[in-house]
Amino acid sequence: MCFSCSYTKLGYAGNTEPQFIVPSCIAIKESAKVGDQAQRRMMKGVDDLDFYIGDEAVDKPSYSTKWPIRHGIVEDWDLMERFMEQVIFKYLRAEPEDHYFLLTEPPLNTPENREYTAEIMFESFNVPGLYIAVPSCWAEGYVIGSCIKHIPIAGRDITYFTQQLLREREVGIPPEQSLETAKAVKERFSYVCPDLVKEFNKYDTDGSKWIKQYTGINAISKKEFTIDVGYERFLGPEIFFHPEFANPDFTQPISEVVDEVIQNCPIDVRRPLYKNIVLSGGSTMFRDFGRRLQRDLKRTVDARLKMSEELSGGKLKPKPIDVQVITHHMQRYAVWFGGSMLASTPEFYQVCHTKKDYEEIGPSICRHNPVFGVMS
Repeated sequence: MCFSCSYTKLGYAGNTEPQFIVPSCIAIKESAKVGDQAQRRMMKGVDDLDFYIGDEAVDKPSYSTKWPIRHGIVEDWDLMERFMEQVIFKYLRAEPEDHYFLLTEPPLNTPENREYTAEIMFESFNVPGLYIAVPSCWAEGYVIGSCIKHIPIAGRDITYFTQQLLREREVGIPPEQSLETAKAVKERFSYVCPDLVKEFNKYDTDGSKWIKQYTGINAISKKEFTIDVGYERFLGPEIFFHPEFANPDFTQPISEVVDEVIQNCPIDVRRPLYKNIVLSGGSTMFRDFGRRLQRDLKRTVDARLKMSEELSGGKLKPKPIDVQVITHHMQRYAVWFGGSMLASTPEFYQVCHTKKDYEEIGPSICRHNPVFGVMS
C-alpha cells in the first residue's frame, strides 16, 4: 500500500500497477467533532461507523471531508486507522491476518509515526509481518540519508491554488464542488510553461486557441455548468518553480532544491546524479515538467561553473556537467512498482518485522528497516 496526500495506491505484490487508486480522504459526520481526536476516541456509537472513503467521500455534501495525510505525513491517526480498515477490507478484500504488508512512508517521517503505524497494523489488524519503506528507494534504488530535502508542496497544494484562482474569477462553480472542480481542471488541462510572461501574452492575444472549457454537473440541481479554464492551466503547476505564489514562507524553486541536494552528496557521485535525475509521482506528470526542470537546473549548474572559471581568473576551465531529467512510462507508479517487486521476492520475508518480534520488543522495532544488509 502506497499512501500519499492525494491518492492511495493499493494492490498485491508482483503486479506492475496498483489494483486500486483512491483519493486519500475520508468523510465523517460533523457530529463526530472533527477537531477533537480525544472526543472521537470516546465515541463508540454509530458515528464511528458512519463514514466513507475515497471517491465516495468526495461526493457527500452532508459530511465533512478530511484528508488524514498532509505533505506525506499522517496528521490524524484516528481517521487514518479507519481509512486503512476500509482499503484493506473493502477494496483489497483481504484478511490482514493472512498477508504480509509493505507500506510506504515519506523520507523524513518521524520514528514515532512508524511506531504508530506498527501499532495499528499489528494490534488493530493483527498482520503477521510488516515492512515500512521510503518511496525514493523503491522508485530508483538507494537513499543517501543525509541528503534528503523535504519541500512543503504537494499535489493537493496545486489543487488548492487552482481552486483559489477559480474563486477569484467567480466563474459560477457550486461552492460545495469547487475543490473537486479544481482537481479535475488540474488533472485534465494543466501543464508547465517555459516562460510566464510569454504564456500570459499567448492567452491575452489569442485566448480562443488556448482557453479550454470544463463542464460539470451541479450535485444539487443536477444541471450542467460550464467554466472557461485559462491562466489556471499553467499557474497551478507553476508553484513548483515559484512556490511563493502559494506559500509565502517557502520561496525556493524545485530546481534549486534538487541542485542543493546533489551538492550535499559526496563529490564523486555528483556528476552521475546530475545525469540521472529520475522523476517519480503523480505531480511530476504535468506536460513539460521534466523539460522545465532540466532547463532551470542546467542554468543553475552552468552559472556555477562560469563563476568558478571567473574566480580562477580564467586559469580553471571546468568540464561541462551533463544534466538529464529522466521521464519514463512507470513514472506515476514507480514507487508502487518498486515496492511490488520487493514484496514478491523470497528475501522480503527476511526483512519484514514479524508479529512475534513486535510482541517481544514493541513498536520500536519499526524504527529500523534492514533491507540492504539482508538483500545485498
